[in-house]
Amino acid sequence: MRQLFGTGVALVTPFNEEGEIDFKSLKKLLIHTAKGVDYFVVMGTTGESVTLSKEEKKNVLKFVVEHNTKNLPIVYGIGGNNTKSVLDEIKTTDLSGVTAILSVSPYYNKPSQEGIFQHFKSIARVSPIPIILYNVPGRTGSNLTAQTTLLLATLNKIIGIKEASGNLEQCMKIMKEKPKDFMLISGDDMLTLPIYALGGVGIISVLANALPKVFQNIKDSYNSGKSEKAQAAQFKIIDINGPMYEEGNPTGVKYLLSLMGICNPNVRLPLVEASEGLKKKIDRLYKTL
Repeated sequence: MRQLFGTGVALVTPFNEEGEIDFKSLKKLLIHTAKGVDYFVVMGTTGESVTLSKEEKKNVLKFVVEHNTKNLPIVYGIGGNNTKSVLDEIKTTDLSGVTAILSVSPYYNKPSQEGIFQHFKSIARVSPIPIILYNVPGRTGSNLTAQTTLLLATLNKIIGIKEASGNLEQCMKIMKEKPKDFMLISGDDMLTLPIYALGGVGIISVLANALPKVFQNIKDSYNSGKSEKAQAAQFKIIDINGPMYEEGNPTGVKYLLSLMGICNPNVRLPLVEASEGLKKKIDRLYKTL
């Protein structure tokens, strides 16, 4: 799956003033991000998937497939805490043009590791395409441990994990024991370079919506042995990264995109538009990028 090496952008879903999907702005976003990313991730957390209807999600996927002018690979988010519903969604979604599914570890009901294993085993059994696990304990309330990840890595169809635990020791344990072709992908923009250094294959990024070239520079510099240039690119986002999450994701990055003229800052409840204080902070940092 070398086509998923490098930078995947977790695309935001632009909304107009009426709160409906703004496909004109989505097209602008696809053009902008394609300048530096290696693949698109549709309907991840950053895409506000939890507040879109099933029909809206399918419409966004269809639009991305049809307006993918560089023919980049597409990863589509299908996950949840109701295993049956996830399986039904996989079975009823047109996955033509999709390279892999990104599936988040079950949230809220906090299953045991055995429950998480059986959840993903069920998904692997029915999915017609490869699956990338998504571990984000800060959102799910439970951690997909290295041991469980390594068990899942032996299953057919499960090809990698987006690791957003922030736990580098856990990432190292996965890298040490994983099957050769299993992909470790960073889920944290600030750990892009460290994950490359551990042997990971790249990043699924929030900030790549606005700054795709930065992540291209990290990847290209690291791969060409230019460690100082890779570090400089990584450090470029150190100040702007925190404000992206101060008031919820994608509140921060949507405001940053609005400054760039790509989409407006609208989000759907229960998220709200960035406060005046956060806007001023991002305004100031934007001038330094």
